Amino acid sequence: MTVAFISGKCRRAAAITAVVAAGLLTLSACEKPTPLATVTVGTESVNSEAACYNDGSAIKESLVQGCLNDKPGKTVKVALDDKIRFGVDPEIAENGWTLFIGGQPAEQEPYKKTYRSIPASAFFTSQTGQAPSKTKISIVETNGKKLIGIWTFTLEKK
Repeated sequence: MTVAFISGKCRRAAAITAVVAAGLLTLSACEKPTPLATVTVGTESVNSEAACYNDGSAIKESLVQGCLNDKPGKTVKVALDDKIRFGVDPEIAENGWTLFIGGQPAEQEPYKKTYRSIPASAFFTSQTGQAPSKTKISIVETNGKKLIGIWTFTLEKK
């Protein structure tokens, strides 16, 4: 009786082929990452993928308020005399983006550049005279009246 033996070289080649195939299968299941938005204060930078993003298409109206109000985002500590720098990927700037403070738009026209700088004191003023210790900021990518992506951050006063 003869038994067919597979050489060690063939077994290694078969094992390598199986590993490569498993790796390709894993990669094909990955989603494309969302564009990044970054908040920088001094030398500290915090970046984040979108809290809500629909691969470049408009976010459903029913989801927008939840994205703006329910997702706290990463926290950045700031002093009132700091400058806060906001940065976005070029594809966000191409459509335009605006800042929302506490879920409400802070400006009318979308900004079309990848970077802007705003004094921290602008985010900690209150009409009641008492400044909040935390402020939720959202960077919102727009395309006309449609919201495409929402990135959230929390500014915390030092």
